[in-house]
Amino acid sequence: GALLQWFTDGSLALHHGGTEMGQGLHTKLLGVVAHVLGIDPAQIRVMTTDTHAIANASATAASAGSDLNGRAAEMAAHRLRDRLIDYWSKATGAQPASMRFEQGHCYWTDQKNITQSIPLQGLVSKAYLARIQLWAEGFYSTPKIHFDPTTRLGRPFYYFSWGAACTEIEVDPRTGCYRVLAVDILHDVGHSLNERIDRGQVIGGFVQGMGWLTTEELRWDEDGRLLTHAPSSYKIPTARDLPEHMALNFWPMPNREDNVGRSKAVGEPPLMLALSVIEALRDAVANIRAASHTSQWPRGVEGPMVHLDAPATPERVFFAIRHRAA
Repeated sequence: GALLQWFTDGSLALHHGGTEMGQGLHTKLLGVVAHVLGIDPAQIRVMTTDTHAIANASATAASAGSDLNGRAAEMAAHRLRDRLIDYWSKATGAQPASMRFEQGHCYWTDQKNITQSIPLQGLVSKAYLARIQLWAEGFYSTPKIHFDPTTRLGRPFYYFSWGAACTEIEVDPRTGCYRVLAVDILHDVGHSLNERIDRGQVIGGFVQGMGWLTTEELRWDEDGRLLTHAPSSYKIPTARDLPEHMALNFWPMPNREDNVGRSKAVGEPPLMLALSVIEALRDAVANIRAASHTSQWPRGVEGPMVHLDAPATPERVFFAIRHRAA
């Protein structure tokens, strides 16, 4: 849900049900509302998420924060804009269809076919004096999803996100140590609400997934005490683990479904792209084995299946090369 309030000084307050945790949700919603109202995002203040304003909000999870709250904010902005247009068209005698909000002004064509304009702050002040409601709500629930427990059939997802990654690595066959040299990613975010944020989300998601698959391991002692309880023993990726070359391109097609701005979720889907890292390691192990058994397998052709559990630590890569369990 969302609640949008427009004050006579020209500023706006946006309440929504999402939680900002560094993923750029507030910034995306500012862009959505500013686009609908034709104003500078700096005029909008995103208020602290509070159930006093937006009750019973959905959890900010499942990569749906922008989808749910963004569309709710968009709906609230459309309702507020349409209410102001309705008021001003009656006040001026202009056709509502001729009115548009752009660059902080309301433009319309008068009865003499001359373009007129008024600053939006002035329009809001006039609407206030005319006792027009200057706040609007929006509520959005994902459409088209359903499930029949009897037939066990339905549609669990509104749309799908797609992506592909190509990873090049270098492995030392003597030690099992390796480096990720290059990563090329093509990812589908639909029509991006904010390209810089989405780039950070995709690259960050890839690195997070790479950590899960290569270095991050939970270990307990025989009494059930966690041994890998701190960065000294639980190895998360650092800046040094980033590949020397990392290229990201977005698939240049909008979401076919009518999602907010024709965008797509971008929080968790990029995690799956990191599978290319462990698959590249398996391929490298297979090639190392082939190089040491040229009479059985040509170089570049995989022999027996490479068993390599995640996280694929250098130790596990070392023993995989030697057909032994770590």
